[in-house]
Amino acid sequence: MTAAPTHVTSEELLAHILNQLEDDKAEEIVQIDLRGKTAIGDYMVICSGRSSRQVSAIAEKLVDDLKQTYGRLSRIEGKETGDWVLIDTGDVIVHVFRPEVRDFYQLEKMWMPSGTTKPAVSTTV
Repeated sequence: MTAAPTHVTSEELLAHILNQLEDDKAEEIVQIDLRGKTAIGDYMVICSGRSSRQVSAIAEKLVDDLKQTYGRLSRIEGKETGDWVLIDTGDVIVHVFRPEVRDFYQLEKMWMPSGTTKPAVSTTV
């Protein structure tokens, strides 16, 4: 059964997503604060799965959980290949990568504040 759509702040949504990713054994979870930098969302989360199958499973479970918990329909792209799956929840953008693909695209470098050498790995808000 799907929950009726409920209002949730971007911070609450971020915390829920981080907990879900941790529960699903996502690796190297990084959160990036986008507020004031772009209109695409308030936060970006980047994480890795060990295989294409795990990447797809993490993404699918997260989308299902957000629908069940908050009645929130998220857009998902890339699930078929399992190399890089993007989940757009509206306020939080989630990227789930295979490690090699993540190393190639290096999204953290693109979105981290200048002067930051390595993003902090975080599982809590």
